Amino acid sequence: MKNNKNDFHLLRIVMTLLFMISSTVVMAAEPVETTSTLNDLFGVINGYLAAVFFFDVMPGAQSMPFIVAWLVVGAVFLTFRMSFINLRMFRHAYQILRGKYQVPGAEGEVTSFQALTTALSATVGLGNIAGVAIAIMIGGPGATFWMIVAGLLGMTSKFTEATLAQMYREVRPDGHIMGGAMEYLSRGLAEKGWSQTGKVLAIIFCILTIGGSLGAGNAFQVSQALGAVKQQIPLFVDMPEIFGIIMATLVAIVIIGGIRRIAHTAEAIVPTMVTIYLLACIWIILSNATMIPDAIGKIITEAFTPAAGVGGLIGVLVQGFKRAAFSSEAGIGSAAIAHATARVKYPVRQGIVALMEPFIDTVVICTMTALVIIITGAYNSPETTELVANKQGAALTAYAFGTAISWFPIILSISVVLFAFSTMIAWSYYGERCWTYMFGESSTMAYKVIFIIFVVIGSVTSASNILDFSDLLILGMALPNFIGLYMLHGKVREALSSYLAKLKSGELDKEVQ
Repeated sequence: MKNNKNDFHLLRIVMTLLFMISSTVVMAAEPVETTSTLNDLFGVINGYLAAVFFFDVMPGAQSMPFIVAWLVVGAVFLTFRMSFINLRMFRHAYQILRGKYQVPGAEGEVTSFQALTTALSATVGLGNIAGVAIAIMIGGPGATFWMIVAGLLGMTSKFTEATLAQMYREVRPDGHIMGGAMEYLSRGLAEKGWSQTGKVLAIIFCILTIGGSLGAGNAFQVSQALGAVKQQIPLFVDMPEIFGIIMATLVAIVIIGGIRRIAHTAEAIVPTMVTIYLLACIWIILSNATMIPDAIGKIITEAFTPAAGVGGLIGVLVQGFKRAAFSSEAGIGSAAIAHATARVKYPVRQGIVALMEPFIDTVVICTMTALVIIITGAYNSPETTELVANKQGAALTAYAFGTAISWFPIILSISVVLFAFSTMIAWSYYGERCWTYMFGESSTMAYKVIFIIFVVIGSVTSASNILDFSDLLILGMALPNFIGLYMLHGKVREALSSYLAKLKSGELDKEVQ
């Protein structure tokens, strides 16, 4: 009861600050010149970041950004090193999620399923709706094939980082868990004799995560959700700040309660929103069953034989892998923060649960979205020229659904808001843990207030360079994270071999009898 009262008082303080500051934010965002200047500033910063993360590693062909190659090579390496664990453990992952291997007394803040839904709430979002549409806008239907490949390979990356997060997490005196890439970078590399390097990489990861959480994990979500919702509610066209304040209030109610409240909310929202969205996709796909072979044919043939030749092939591959990275976040290191909090006896066990994320997020949901967009022809329709030009992915997907079900854009708008909301509450936790790692537990509320303010900012600015900046930060997280995965993957391999031996011998079954 005492905690509830404390949460109420904190919420009241935060909301008072929010309404005071949001008024200032709205007034400051109104002048076009101010927004334009800020957008231009971030455009310059983006140029420097792109020079680091996106320099071309394949001169002479269409650009293959370094960070995309880094993710691809890393995922392929880990998949072979872990003996294709991504394809072998579906049944066991399902059994863990069902609770079969739940051992009493295991330390943690949430269940394996809650950790999975929290991580999924961050990944199953507008990347599946807006991101897929943008990939097809730029790379054509063939980008879908490479998204699926990236999703399958990314399952091993997720397994590795979630296992390491469990191995190197810290249970603090107040019961809160500090875990994720920042912990296995600092503590894991210290074991290798790279103490200072590990600390520097951990700080870099935290800075990138905090920036990404405020932008792509927050402002971008609000901006894209608003783009879909205002088509149904004209009020938000003229007064977008109202939408921002509503979303900020809902986010504040959840994130002030910490990971347990976030996990409970995600556990309730994620299965519902995924079911609604997939049912709608299946309805449209089956309603156009005769067009399915043609759509699948385009996905496969345009993945390998684009009109632009080799350069075009690289371009399609890059779009597929880039959007898969944004969607599933495999190799980025963000989800490891959520999986570190799970109550499991063996770190590998949570890693096996984590590998289901890219499959659900990318292989299933993204593919469904892509099929709807391709079957309806929304990506190359004359009516969507402006949406394509402005990269309004969520609006394009809404148009695709609307061509098949006239009233469905209303349902999709609700889905978009739920997707955006769930992504925001999960990313608030990722950013908050990184902020706390750098500044201590006592500074947590400061980050939460900043995060809530950015919700309103996202509703009143559409500055593309600012959003591109946060995209760069999220992709940049893969750089320090994969250094940790490369350096520490041997320990994961040993733990996996030991775990599989116990599973085969029946020892794990005896533990739960």
